Amino acid sequence: MPFENYPVRGIAEHSLNALDRGHWPATLPAVAQVLDRGLTLSPATVFVGENGAGKSTLVEAIALAYGLSPEGGSTGARHTTRSTESVLADHLQLVKNAGTTRRGYFLRAETMHGFFTYLEENPGRNGDIQFHEMSHGESFLQLAVDRFRGPGLWVLDEPESALSFSGCLALLGVLKELLAGGKSQVILSTHSPVLAALPGAQILEVGPWGLRPRDWEDLDLVGNWKSFLDSPERFLRHI
Repeated sequence: MPFENYPVRGIAEHSLNALDRGHWPATLPAVAQVLDRGLTLSPATVFVGENGAGKSTLVEAIALAYGLSPEGGSTGARHTTRSTESVLADHLQLVKNAGTTRRGYFLRAETMHGFFTYLEENPGRNGDIQFHEMSHGESFLQLAVDRFRGPGLWVLDEPESALSFSGCLALLGVLKELLAGGKSQVILSTHSPVLAALPGAQILEVGPWGLRPRDWEDLDLVGNWKSFLDSPERFLRHI
């Protein structure tokens, strides 16, 4: 296999710690598929799918297995409130590329308020950034710009919940620049057709079928948004 510069080549079930297939999250088809067959990751991998399909469960587990903080942050972050993460990370084995960086960061929209407080109370090398004085979207983008630098594994769970359309485009710019360096890796779960259009990304659609690779224009997500924008009244009369 040719030498790759990005951190994680793939994931598989841990050879010494199998997960009981009869219990959640192994009952999710996407998780079961990963455990049974493994999953090859690209420099950029985007997971899309309906709520409850398992995309955030997979993204969270990859981040934790890499050593990132479950509520956001780097491998050194120690912020924690209430533990809600699944056990999946304990049963995964990362297939890492040799000689790559161990740096990384995990951004998850659902825990950002508490995480911003943690960051303000524990300022990093760039000094104090008053995240709570910004809007949710502004603070999210500022964190990405400030922390996502150079080689590393950059994991994001549904960041669009904090971002406007222009904010999503701005985040795409940050991620595109990271990937252009050739030594970074982005793993992203999203409901946004904008973020799903990350240039060069492997797109995996998550659902009752498990995981399936899809082109952006063939995604249910994209088709549904196009249909709604073309004729919103067709959808609104049914609610």
